[in-house]
Amino acid sequence: MNNVVLMGRLTRDPMQRMANTANGEMEIASFTLAVDRRKGRNAENNGEQTADFIRCTAFGKQAEFANKYLHQGTKIALVGRIQTGSYVNKDGQTVYTTDVIAETIEFAESKAASAGAAVPSYNNEPAADMDAAPSAGGSDFMNIPDSVDDEGLPFK
Repeated sequence: MNNVVLMGRLTRDPMQRMANTANGEMEIASFTLAVDRRKGRNAENNGEQTADFIRCTAFGKQAEFANKYLHQGTKIALVGRIQTGSYVNKDGQTVYTTDVIAETIEFAESKAASAGAAVPSYNNEPAADMDAAPSAGGSDFMNIPDSVDDEGLPFK
């Protein structure tokens, strides 16, 4: 099975191009995703690179989405597959390539967070609905009002 799941930030705006196919033109988006490496328990940075820069390509509807909505710094979640290839450059050397072909692209943070806006502070008053914003602690978890009993939650 060839399946890749990545979360990271675009290093620059997607490069847009068109390709001629049997069914007409198809949009293509190419971009590089900076994906943080998970650090070990006792790992020290020691000046080492802490992110991998992964080349990604999207076709068709996913490319249209990327070209229209993604820009440098946008945090996305991507599901796709690895594709390898090779070509001979102008010096006659064989160059090997590895790319991730994006099959699904989704935003991984809110528009306000991606714009660098401060996360609003919330007090401990019960929320009016279950789609309340995160707590003031800065976590992504929602405050559950005291008025909701444990029986109504999907977990225990």
